[in-house]
Amino acid sequence: MIHAVLERCAGIDVGKKTLAVCLMKGGADAEPELDIRGYGTTVSQLEALRQWLREEGCTHVVMESTGCYWEPVFNILEDSFTIVLANPMEVKCRRGHKTDWLDCRWLAHLLRHAMLHSSFIPPRPLRELRDLTRRRKQLVRNAVQEKNRVLKTLEKGNIKLGNVLSDVFGVSGQAMVHGLLLGHNDAQQLAKLARGRARNKRLELIAALDGHRLSESQRSLIRRSLRHLEFLAQEIESLDLEIRAAVEAAGLQRQMEWLQTIPGIQEYTAASILAEMGPDMQQFPSAGHVSSWAGLCPGSNVSAGIVTGRRTTKGNRWLRDTMTEAAWAGCKTKGSGLQAMYRRLVPRRGKNRAVIAVAHKLLVIVYYVLLRGVPYQKSREEEAEQRSKSRRIRYHLRTLAKLGITLDPSVAVAVTVTPTG
Repeated sequence: MIHAVLERCAGIDVGKKTLAVCLMKGGADAEPELDIRGYGTTVSQLEALRQWLREEGCTHVVMESTGCYWEPVFNILEDSFTIVLANPMEVKCRRGHKTDWLDCRWLAHLLRHAMLHSSFIPPRPLRELRDLTRRRKQLVRNAVQEKNRVLKTLEKGNIKLGNVLSDVFGVSGQAMVHGLLLGHNDAQQLAKLARGRARNKRLELIAALDGHRLSESQRSLIRRSLRHLEFLAQEIESLDLEIRAAVEAAGLQRQMEWLQTIPGIQEYTAASILAEMGPDMQQFPSAGHVSSWAGLCPGSNVSAGIVTGRRTTKGNRWLRDTMTEAAWAGCKTKGSGLQAMYRRLVPRRGKNRAVIAVAHKLLVIVYYVLLRGVPYQKSREEEAEQRSKSRRIRYHLRTLAKLGITLDPSVAVAVTVTPTG
Protein backbone atom coordinates (compact mmCIF):
# COMPACT_ATOMS: atom_id res chain seq x y z
CA MET A 1 0.00 0.00 0.00
CA ILE A 2 1.31 3.44 -0.96
CA HIS A 3 0.79 5.95 1.85
CA ALA A 4 -0.50 9.44 1.10
CA VAL A 5 1.87 12.36 1.43
CA LEU A 6 -0.33 15.41 0.77
CA GLU A 7 -3.56 15.99 2.68
CA ARG A 8 -5.03 18.71 0.46
CA CYS A 9 -4.24 18.75 -3.24
CA ALA A 10 -5.99 19.15 -6.58
CA GLY A 11 -5.72 17.65 -10.04
CA ILE A 12 -6.76 19.68 -13.09
CA ASP A 13 -7.53 18.19 -16.50
CA VAL A 14 -6.90 21.13 -18.83
CA GLY A 15 -8.85 21.77 -22.01
CA LYS A 16 -9.13 24.72 -24.35
CA LYS A 17 -12.56 25.82 -23.09
CA THR A 18 -13.14 23.94 -19.84
CA LEU A 19 -11.30 22.57 -16.82
CA ALA A 20 -12.16 19.48 -14.80
CA VAL A 21 -10.91 19.90 -11.22
CA CYS A 22 -10.74 17.27 -8.49
CA LEU A 23 -9.91 18.36 -4.94
CA MET A 24 -8.73 15.62 -2.56
CA LYS A 25 -8.66 16.38 1.15
CA GLY A 26 -8.33 14.28 4.25
CA GLY A 27 -5.77 12.77 6.56
CA ALA A 28 -2.90 10.78 5.14
CA ASP A 29 -4.09 7.66 6.95
CA ALA A 30 -7.72 7.96 5.85
CA GLU A 31 -9.75 7.72 2.67
CA PRO A 32 -9.75 11.16 1.00
CA GLU A 33 -12.86 13.23 0.45
CA LEU A 34 -13.41 14.14 -3.21
CA ASP A 35 -14.88 17.35 -4.58
CA ILE A 36 -15.04 17.49 -8.38
CA ARG A 37 -16.07 20.65 -10.21
CA GLY A 38 -15.90 22.19 -13.67
CA TYR A 39 -14.63 25.67 -14.58
CA GLY A 40 -14.15 27.72 -17.71
CA THR A 41 -10.81 29.08 -18.92
CA THR A 42 -11.55 32.82 -18.83
CA VAL A 43 -9.74 34.95 -16.28
CA SER A 44 -12.86 35.37 -14.12
CA GLN A 45 -13.41 31.61 -14.02
CA LEU A 46 -9.76 30.93 -13.21
CA GLU A 47 -9.84 33.47 -10.39
CA ALA A 48 -12.96 31.75 -9.03
CA LEU A 49 -11.06 28.45 -9.16
CA ARG A 50 -8.16 30.00 -7.26
CA GLN A 51 -10.49 31.41 -4.62
CA TRP A 52 -12.19 28.02 -4.11
CA LEU A 53 -8.89 26.17 -3.74
CA ARG A 54 -7.66 28.79 -1.25
CA GLU A 55 -10.80 28.45 0.86
CA GLU A 56 -10.38 24.67 0.94
CA GLY A 57 -6.74 24.98 2.10
CA CYS A 58 -5.26 23.35 -1.01
CA THR A 59 -1.45 23.51 -1.15
CA HIS A 60 -0.48 21.63 -4.35
CA VAL A 61 -1.99 21.51 -7.84
CA VAL A 62 -1.07 19.20 -10.72
CA MET A 63 -1.68 19.63 -14.46
CA GLU A 64 -0.52 17.87 -17.61
CA SER A 65 1.93 19.72 -19.84
CA THR A 66 -0.21 19.48 -22.97
CA GLY A 67 0.20 22.17 -25.63
CA CYS A 68 -0.07 25.74 -24.42
CA TYR A 69 -3.44 25.43 -22.63
CA TRP A 70 -1.88 24.89 -19.21
CA GLU A 71 -0.08 28.25 -19.31
CA PRO A 72 -3.14 30.51 -18.74
CA VAL A 73 -4.06 28.37 -15.73
CA PHE A 74 -0.49 28.52 -14.45
CA ASN A 75 -0.43 32.33 -14.78
CA ILE A 76 -3.33 32.64 -12.34
CA LEU A 77 -2.36 29.91 -9.87
CA GLU A 78 1.45 30.14 -9.69
CA ASP A 79 1.55 32.72 -6.88
CA SER A 80 -0.90 30.84 -4.64
CA PHE A 81 0.00 27.14 -4.90
CA THR A 82 2.84 24.75 -5.60
CA ILE A 83 2.28 23.76 -9.23
CA VAL A 84 3.34 20.32 -10.50
CA LEU A 85 3.52 20.09 -14.28
CA ALA A 86 3.34 16.39 -15.14
CA ASN A 87 4.60 14.59 -18.22
CA PRO A 88 1.54 13.16 -20.06
CA MET A 89 3.40 9.86 -20.61
CA GLU A 90 3.55 9.33 -16.83
CA VAL A 91 -0.14 9.97 -16.02
CA LYS A 92 -2.07 7.97 -18.62
CA CYS A 93 -5.30 6.36 -17.48
CA ARG A 94 -6.29 2.84 -18.43
CA ARG A 95 -7.45 2.50 -22.01
CA GLY A 96 -11.23 2.54 -22.22
CA HIS A 97 -11.53 4.33 -18.87
CA LYS A 98 -10.77 7.89 -19.91
CA THR A 99 -12.92 10.94 -19.30
CA ASP A 100 -12.05 14.43 -18.13
CA TRP A 101 -13.48 13.66 -14.68
CA LEU A 102 -11.55 10.42 -14.33
CA ASP A 103 -8.39 12.15 -15.56
CA CYS A 104 -8.52 14.93 -12.96
CA ARG A 105 -9.24 12.38 -10.22
CA TRP A 106 -6.30 10.22 -11.33
CA LEU A 107 -4.00 13.24 -11.40
CA ALA A 108 -5.02 14.22 -7.87
CA HIS A 109 -4.48 10.64 -6.68
CA LEU A 110 -0.96 10.49 -8.12
CA LEU A 111 -0.09 13.87 -6.62
CA ARG A 112 -1.49 12.92 -3.20
CA HIS A 113 0.79 9.87 -3.10
CA ALA A 114 3.89 11.69 -4.49
CA MET A 115 4.01 9.53 -7.62
CA LEU A 116 4.78 12.37 -10.04
CA HIS A 117 7.92 14.15 -11.22
CA SER A 118 7.38 17.81 -11.95
CA SER A 119 8.63 19.26 -15.22
CA PHE A 120 10.95 22.26 -15.13
CA ILE A 121 9.01 25.55 -15.17
CA PRO A 122 11.35 28.55 -15.50
CA PRO A 123 10.56 31.85 -13.79
CA ARG A 124 8.73 34.54 -15.75
CA PRO A 125 11.84 36.44 -17.04
CA LEU A 126 13.20 33.20 -18.50
CA ARG A 127 9.82 32.31 -19.99
CA GLU A 128 9.74 35.66 -21.76
CA LEU A 129 13.30 35.14 -23.02
CA ARG A 130 12.31 31.63 -24.16
CA ASP A 131 9.43 33.06 -26.23
CA LEU A 132 11.85 35.43 -27.98
CA THR A 133 14.54 32.83 -28.71
CA ARG A 134 12.00 30.32 -30.01
CA ARG A 135 10.45 32.97 -32.23
CA ARG A 136 13.87 33.82 -33.62
CA LYS A 137 14.53 30.16 -34.42
CA GLN A 138 11.20 29.95 -36.24
CA LEU A 139 12.02 33.03 -38.32
CA VAL A 140 15.43 31.62 -39.24
CA ARG A 141 13.71 28.42 -40.38
CA ASN A 142 11.26 30.46 -42.44
CA ALA A 143 14.18 32.23 -44.10
CA VAL A 144 15.79 28.89 -44.97
CA GLN A 145 12.50 27.70 -46.47
CA GLU A 146 12.24 30.87 -48.56
CA LYS A 147 15.78 30.43 -49.85
CA ASN A 148 14.93 26.87 -50.84
CA ARG A 149 11.95 28.19 -52.80
CA VAL A 150 14.24 30.53 -54.72
CA LEU A 151 16.64 27.68 -55.50
CA LYS A 152 13.75 25.50 -56.63
CA THR A 153 12.47 28.22 -58.96
CA LEU A 154 15.94 28.69 -60.44
CA GLU A 155 16.15 24.94 -61.06
CA LYS A 156 12.80 25.04 -62.86
CA GLY A 157 14.21 27.79 -65.09
CA ASN A 158 17.26 25.66 -66.08
CA ILE A 159 19.65 27.71 -63.95
CA LYS A 160 22.24 25.58 -62.16
CA LEU A 161 23.88 28.13 -59.89
CA GLY A 162 23.45 25.78 -56.93
CA ASN A 163 25.77 23.28 -58.63
CA VAL A 164 28.60 25.81 -58.90
CA LEU A 165 28.30 28.19 -55.95
CA SER A 166 28.41 26.85 -52.38
CA ASP A 167 26.09 29.71 -51.34
CA VAL A 168 23.76 31.14 -53.97
CA PHE A 169 22.83 33.89 -51.51
CA GLY A 170 26.40 35.12 -51.14
CA VAL A 171 27.65 38.31 -52.79
CA SER A 172 28.29 36.66 -56.18
CA GLY A 173 25.08 34.66 -56.22
CA GLN A 174 22.88 37.59 -55.27
CA ALA A 175 24.47 39.79 -57.93
CA MET A 176 23.73 37.22 -60.64
CA VAL A 177 20.19 36.58 -59.40
CA HIS A 178 19.44 40.31 -59.45
CA GLY A 179 20.93 40.49 -62.95
CA LEU A 180 18.54 37.75 -64.06
CA LEU A 181 15.61 39.60 -62.49
CA LEU A 182 16.55 42.73 -64.46
CA GLY A 183 16.30 40.73 -67.66
CA HIS A 184 20.00 40.21 -68.43
CA ASN A 185 20.30 36.95 -70.34
CA ASP A 186 23.93 37.03 -71.51
CA ALA A 187 25.65 34.27 -69.53
CA GLN A 188 29.12 35.77 -69.97
CA GLN A 189 28.02 39.17 -68.67
CA LEU A 190 26.28 37.55 -65.71
CA ALA A 191 29.36 35.44 -64.91
CA LYS A 192 31.46 38.63 -64.72
CA LEU A 193 29.42 39.64 -61.67
CA ALA A 194 31.22 36.97 -59.65
CA ARG A 195 33.37 38.20 -56.78
CA GLY A 196 36.21 36.70 -54.76
CA ARG A 197 36.94 33.02 -55.28
CA ALA A 198 33.88 32.64 -57.45
CA ARG A 199 35.85 34.36 -60.24
CA ASN A 200 37.83 31.15 -60.65
CA LYS A 201 34.59 29.39 -61.63
CA ARG A 202 33.56 31.65 -64.51
CA LEU A 203 33.53 28.84 -67.07
CA GLU A 204 31.29 26.73 -64.82
CA LEU A 205 29.08 29.76 -64.15
CA ILE A 206 28.69 30.44 -67.85
CA ALA A 207 27.65 26.82 -68.41
CA ALA A 208 25.18 27.02 -65.49
CA LEU A 209 23.56 30.21 -66.85
CA ASP A 210 23.74 29.70 -70.61
CA GLY A 211 20.45 29.04 -72.38
CA HIS A 212 18.27 29.30 -69.27
CA ARG A 213 14.47 29.24 -69.52
CA LEU A 214 13.53 31.61 -66.70
CA SER A 215 10.05 32.98 -67.40
CA GLU A 216 8.47 36.24 -66.22
CA SER A 217 6.19 34.39 -63.81
CA GLN A 218 9.21 32.69 -62.26
CA ARG A 219 10.99 36.06 -61.97
CA SER A 220 7.91 37.37 -60.16
CA LEU A 221 8.03 34.46 -57.70
CA ILE A 222 11.71 35.09 -57.00
CA ARG A 223 11.07 38.81 -56.38
CA ARG A 224 8.35 37.93 -53.87
CA SER A 225 10.68 35.50 -52.09
CA LEU A 226 13.47 38.08 -51.93
CA ARG A 227 11.10 40.68 -50.47
CA HIS A 228 10.01 38.16 -47.87
CA LEU A 229 13.64 37.36 -47.05
CA GLU A 230 14.35 41.06 -46.56
CA PHE A 231 11.37 41.34 -44.21
CA LEU A 232 12.52 38.28 -42.23
CA ALA A 233 16.02 39.73 -41.93
CA GLN A 234 14.58 42.91 -40.44
CA GLU A 235 12.43 40.92 -38.01
CA ILE A 236 15.39 38.81 -36.90
CA GLU A 237 17.50 41.92 -36.37
CA SER A 238 14.73 43.46 -34.27
CA LEU A 239 14.40 40.26 -32.23
CA ASP A 240 18.13 40.21 -31.61
CA LEU A 241 17.85 43.57 -29.86
CA GLU A 242 14.95 42.35 -27.73
CA ILE A 243 16.84 39.18 -26.79
CA ARG A 244 19.85 41.20 -25.65
CA ALA A 245 17.59 43.42 -23.55
CA ALA A 246 15.85 40.37 -22.04
CA VAL A 247 19.22 38.78 -21.18
CA GLU A 248 20.28 41.95 -19.39
CA ALA A 249 16.95 42.21 -17.58
CA ALA A 250 17.32 38.62 -16.35
CA GLY A 251 20.92 39.23 -15.23
CA LEU A 252 22.43 36.52 -17.41
CA GLN A 253 25.37 38.42 -18.93
CA ARG A 254 27.98 36.47 -16.96
CA GLN A 255 26.50 33.09 -17.90
CA MET A 256 26.36 34.22 -21.52
CA GLU A 257 30.09 34.98 -21.44
CA TRP A 258 30.88 31.59 -19.90
CA LEU A 259 28.90 29.68 -22.53
CA GLN A 260 30.50 31.56 -25.41
CA THR A 261 33.90 30.18 -24.40
CA ILE A 262 32.69 26.72 -25.49
CA PRO A 263 33.46 25.76 -29.14
CA GLY A 264 30.39 26.03 -31.38
CA ILE A 265 28.36 28.30 -29.06
CA GLN A 266 27.80 31.89 -30.10
CA GLU A 267 25.72 34.70 -28.61
CA TYR A 268 22.22 33.67 -29.63
CA THR A 269 22.92 29.97 -29.15
CA ALA A 270 23.93 30.78 -25.57
CA ALA A 271 20.74 32.81 -25.10
CA SER A 272 18.63 29.89 -26.35
CA ILE A 273 20.38 27.45 -24.00
CA LEU A 274 19.83 29.70 -20.98
CA ALA A 275 16.20 30.29 -21.96
CA GLU A 276 15.53 26.54 -22.09
CA MET A 277 17.66 25.29 -19.16
CA GLY A 278 17.96 28.32 -16.94
CA PRO A 279 21.22 29.40 -15.26
CA ASP A 280 20.82 27.28 -12.09
CA MET A 281 21.88 23.65 -12.63
CA GLN A 282 20.95 22.64 -9.07
CA GLN A 283 17.48 21.78 -10.41
CA PHE A 284 19.02 18.85 -12.34
CA PRO A 285 20.48 16.01 -10.20
CA SER A 286 23.21 15.25 -12.74
CA ALA A 287 24.42 15.83 -16.29
CA GLY A 288 22.71 12.59 -17.25
CA HIS A 289 19.34 13.99 -16.17
CA VAL A 290 19.91 17.08 -18.32
CA SER A 291 20.77 14.91 -21.32
CA SER A 292 17.64 12.83 -20.82
CA TRP A 293 15.50 15.95 -20.43
CA ALA A 294 16.89 17.32 -23.69
CA GLY A 295 16.43 14.01 -25.52
CA LEU A 296 20.13 13.61 -26.30
CA CYS A 297 20.95 10.42 -24.40
CA PRO A 298 20.38 6.80 -25.50
CA GLY A 299 17.13 5.23 -24.40
CA SER A 300 17.03 2.27 -22.01
CA ASN A 301 14.98 -0.59 -23.48
CA VAL A 302 16.05 -3.91 -21.94
CA SER A 303 13.78 -6.91 -21.43
CA ALA A 304 14.96 -10.32 -20.18
CA GLY A 305 18.54 -9.18 -20.64
CA ILE A 306 17.96 -8.34 -24.31
CA VAL A 307 18.54 -4.78 -25.51
CA THR A 308 15.66 -3.95 -27.84
CA GLY A 309 16.81 -0.44 -28.83
CA ARG A 310 18.97 2.51 -27.92
CA ARG A 311 17.15 5.30 -29.73
CA THR A 312 17.45 8.72 -28.17
CA THR A 313 14.62 9.72 -25.87
CA LYS A 314 11.99 12.37 -26.55
CA GLY A 315 12.70 15.58 -24.71
CA ASN A 316 12.85 19.33 -25.09
CA ARG A 317 13.00 19.60 -28.89
CA TRP A 318 14.02 23.26 -28.80
CA LEU A 319 17.07 22.54 -26.67
CA ARG A 320 17.85 19.42 -28.69
CA ASP A 321 17.80 21.38 -31.95
CA THR A 322 19.94 24.15 -30.46
CA MET A 323 22.56 21.72 -29.17
CA THR A 324 22.62 19.84 -32.49
CA GLU A 325 23.26 23.07 -34.40
CA ALA A 326 25.98 24.02 -31.91
CA ALA A 327 27.49 20.54 -32.29
CA TRP A 328 27.78 20.97 -36.08
CA ALA A 329 29.56 24.28 -35.47
CA GLY A 330 31.81 22.69 -32.83
CA CYS A 331 32.74 19.88 -35.24
CA LYS A 332 34.07 22.52 -37.64
CA THR A 333 36.16 24.30 -34.99
CA LYS A 334 39.76 23.41 -35.77
CA GLY A 335 41.77 21.88 -32.95
CA SER A 336 38.79 21.41 -30.64
CA GLY A 337 38.06 18.24 -28.75
CA LEU A 338 34.58 18.18 -30.31
CA GLN A 339 36.06 18.03 -33.80
CA ALA A 340 38.37 15.19 -32.79
CA MET A 341 35.45 13.31 -31.22
CA TYR A 342 33.36 13.73 -34.37
CA ARG A 343 36.14 12.48 -36.64
CA ARG A 344 36.69 9.50 -34.36
CA LEU A 345 33.01 8.48 -34.39
CA VAL A 346 32.08 9.14 -38.04
CA PRO A 347 33.77 6.05 -39.57
CA ARG A 348 31.86 3.57 -37.40
CA ARG A 349 28.70 5.48 -36.42
CA GLY A 350 27.92 7.71 -39.40
CA LYS A 351 27.52 11.49 -39.54
CA ASN A 352 24.09 11.79 -37.94
CA ARG A 353 24.81 9.57 -34.94
CA ALA A 354 28.23 11.11 -34.51
CA VAL A 355 26.84 14.65 -34.34
CA ILE A 356 24.20 13.57 -31.80
CA ALA A 357 27.00 12.11 -29.65
CA VAL A 358 28.88 15.40 -29.97
CA ALA A 359 25.71 17.31 -29.00
CA HIS A 360 25.41 15.08 -25.93
CA LYS A 361 29.02 15.82 -24.99
CA LEU A 362 28.49 19.53 -25.60
CA LEU A 363 25.43 19.59 -23.32
CA VAL A 364 27.43 17.91 -20.55
CA ILE A 365 30.10 20.62 -20.95
CA VAL A 366 27.39 23.31 -20.75
CA TYR A 367 26.01 21.71 -17.59
CA TYR A 368 29.36 21.74 -15.77
CA VAL A 369 30.26 25.24 -16.95
CA LEU A 370 27.01 26.60 -15.47
CA LEU A 371 27.20 24.38 -12.39
CA ARG A 372 30.77 25.40 -11.48
CA GLY A 373 30.42 29.00 -12.63
CA VAL A 374 33.68 29.07 -14.59
CA PRO A 375 34.51 29.48 -18.29
CA TYR A 376 35.25 26.43 -20.41
CA GLN A 377 38.80 25.13 -19.91
CA LYS A 378 39.68 23.85 -23.36
CA SER A 379 43.24 22.93 -22.34
CA ARG A 380 41.99 19.91 -20.37
CA GLU A 381 40.01 18.69 -23.34
CA GLU A 382 42.97 19.08 -25.67
CA GLU A 383 45.28 17.26 -23.26
CA ALA A 384 42.82 14.36 -23.00
CA GLU A 385 42.59 14.17 -26.79
CA GLN A 386 46.38 14.24 -27.12
CA ARG A 387 46.68 11.37 -24.63
CA SER A 388 44.12 9.42 -26.65
CA LYS A 389 46.16 10.02 -29.82
CA SER A 390 49.32 8.86 -28.09
CA ARG A 391 47.64 5.65 -26.94
CA ARG A 392 46.41 4.90 -30.45
CA ILE A 393 49.88 5.54 -31.91
CA ARG A 394 51.50 3.20 -29.40
CA TYR A 395 48.88 0.53 -30.12
CA HIS A 396 49.51 0.66 -33.87
CA LEU A 397 53.28 0.61 -33.36
CA ARG A 398 52.93 -2.57 -31.30
CA THR A 399 50.67 -4.08 -33.98
CA LEU A 400 53.25 -3.30 -36.69
CA ALA A 401 56.00 -4.84 -34.56
CA LYS A 402 53.98 -8.08 -34.25
CA LEU A 403 53.79 -8.17 -38.05
CA GLY A 404 57.55 -7.85 -38.29
CA ILE A 405 57.54 -4.21 -39.34
CA THR A 406 59.77 -1.98 -37.25
CA LEU A 407 60.11 1.77 -37.39
CA ASP A 408 63.16 3.88 -36.66
CA PRO A 409 62.88 4.76 -32.93
CA SER A 410 63.54 8.44 -33.64
CA VAL A 411 60.68 8.49 -36.15
CA ALA A 412 58.36 6.68 -33.74
CA VAL A 413 59.16 9.12 -30.93
CA ALA A 414 58.63 12.09 -33.24
CA VAL A 415 55.28 10.74 -34.35
CA THR A 416 54.23 10.11 -30.78
CA VAL A 417 55.03 13.53 -29.37
CA THR A 418 54.26 15.77 -32.33
CA PRO A 419 50.79 17.34 -31.86
CA THR A 420 48.48 17.33 -34.85
CA GLY A 421 45.61 19.60 -35.76
